[in-house]
Amino acid sequence: MATFFGEVLSVYSRAVEEDEEDLSCENEEDERIRSDMEQKRSVQVEWCPQVQDSLDAASDKTLQCSQFIIAVGHNATGFLSAYILSSRRWDSVGSVSLWNERSGSGSHRSDVAFQEQPSCVFYRQKDSSSVLICQCTCYIAEDQLFQWVEKVFGCVQKRGLSVTVLSDCPLSEFRCSKSLYSSTPFLRALKSSAYKTQLLCPLLEQPNIVTGLPAAVLSYCQVQQIPAVLYQCFSDITVPDSVTMETYKPALSSLSTIIKLDPCPNADILKRLLKGSETQSNMYT
Repeated sequence: MATFFGEVLSVYSRAVEEDEEDLSCENEEDERIRSDMEQKRSVQVEWCPQVQDSLDAASDKTLQCSQFIIAVGHNATGFLSAYILSSRRWDSVGSVSLWNERSGSGSHRSDVAFQEQPSCVFYRQKDSSSVLICQCTCYIAEDQLFQWVEKVFGCVQKRGLSVTVLSDCPLSEFRCSKSLYSSTPFLRALKSSAYKTQLLCPLLEQPNIVTGLPAAVLSYCQVQQIPAVLYQCFSDITVPDSVTMETYKPALSSLSTIIKLDPCPNADILKRLLKGSETQSNMYT
């Protein structure tokens, strides 16, 4: 600013400095809120002491397995529970905990009743470490999908690994020119380019797409060149249903040499699954 005598004076504006201080405080508060939210929504993978010791002892800090089976949804996880995990040859070896607006708290005990178990649980055969199973029934938000895939697959050795994903999907999301209600439930498949084994059902027709955790896993396997296949079951029944669960049986027929599929499902597990779905669907309970 210049005076009447031509002298140039430096101008001090308190308003400018206060605006900068307010903006700085707002930025710090926003960063703190963002950091707290990221920490709250972080995905945590926990293993039992025996598996954790194996991870710590491995040179690359990963578990060796040849088959990784991931089930997403109540019917897919129910199928594994009733047809595979019902035998006493499997142990619960870990879990994934996460929180979002739809999943609730991820802190659970893994040794309580079936309905109270963690929503993402890992199982491994007692006499063999070649097969790892993950059952996931919780909602995983979009901003948590990459975390889930990175952290889970970061614990598994990728060399010699093959991935199979079983996923539920409502029939209303299937796009087709003709009605398929008479043939439901049915399977459709998607695979990574590295997967060379023959598919056991037709490929998913265009313009249908896959979303959520199954899509994140398949995309990760495609980038990492891991052989992976997704079998998605379309059903007009969204709650646990014995007929829908049985639809997944052909999807694991290629793994019959390493995984024993019980010819008849475990009746007690089916009863608990179906009873739980009846309770949840009752508006008066």
